Amino acid sequence: LPLSLPAAALALAALAAFLLVLICAIAHVTAKTMPHEDAECRKGSAPNIHDPATRELSVVVPSYNEENRLPLMMDEALDYLEKRQKQDPSFTYEVIVVNDGSKDQTAKVAKEYCKKYGSDKVRVISLEKNRGKGGAVRMGVFSSRGEKILMADADGATKFADIEKVEEGLKNLQPWPKGMAISCGSRAHLEKDSIAKRSYFRTLLMYGFHFLVWFLCVKEIRDTQCGFKLLTREAALQTFSNLHIERWAFDVELLYIAQSLKIPIAEVAVNWTEIEGSKLVPFWSWLQMGRDLLFIRLRYMTGAWKLEAKKCN
Repeated sequence: LPLSLPAAALALAALAAFLLVLICAIAHVTAKTMPHEDAECRKGSAPNIHDPATRELSVVVPSYNEENRLPLMMDEALDYLEKRQKQDPSFTYEVIVVNDGSKDQTAKVAKEYCKKYGSDKVRVISLEKNRGKGGAVRMGVFSSRGEKILMADADGATKFADIEKVEEGLKNLQPWPKGMAISCGSRAHLEKDSIAKRSYFRTLLMYGFHFLVWFLCVKEIRDTQCGFKLLTREAALQTFSNLHIERWAFDVELLYIAQSLKIPIAEVAVNWTEIEGSKLVPFWSWLQMGRDLLFIRLRYMTGAWKLEAKKCN
């Protein structure tokens, strides 16, 4: 017999509640623990995020099959950093290229810069298997020596000189609580122009992703995905030590963790140009990110993932 309207509404509500409980259970049961930090960040002579900083700036460049795009980014970055060091001899830096299990000549290209600038200024860390951008950045951060740590994409989409803008954003957050602050490069000011060049489908996906980020995880930052972020050493230690997501949505979890730990965050407009060769597959990557966003919220909410304060040596 057909259900009455109140009975049908009650049945739908019960079904929705059942599905929510089921999704929460799946999120909890399938939650993976983060990679063991000490295994990644080898104690001893190797640089370690727990140790005191010995450089002013570390630049972490995650790279997967980037033999073609990496040289332009490295040339621009190192040219800027060398000029800055000549102007201010007290400025010290390192660039850490994390080869994320590439199948091309990315590692070979990166090592040429080690030869040219010296292994003290340019280091290459190679992962045997592809772990994803988040996993690669995490590895680079754990091996960094800088007082401040900059994440920078290998495609060079953001002008490297814009580091001065995110540095200013970081400075404006002072005094930093417990030495922690994050400054995020942002492309939000370019959104109208980018929409005009996108298909309606990709625009719909973009708006859907932004809504999920805002609704589930991060409300204060308009552009969570720009790969140009500057962190103080203490902020990097606390956020990356708690990070679980290793692929595209890792930026969102990073900022979710930062907000949960009351770390101040600045969002700063930067110059950005779309570079051909993106590894992002529009529909499937966005679907994966949507799933990850939901699971980030549910896993922290159900206690499958917990935030832990880390201590420096």
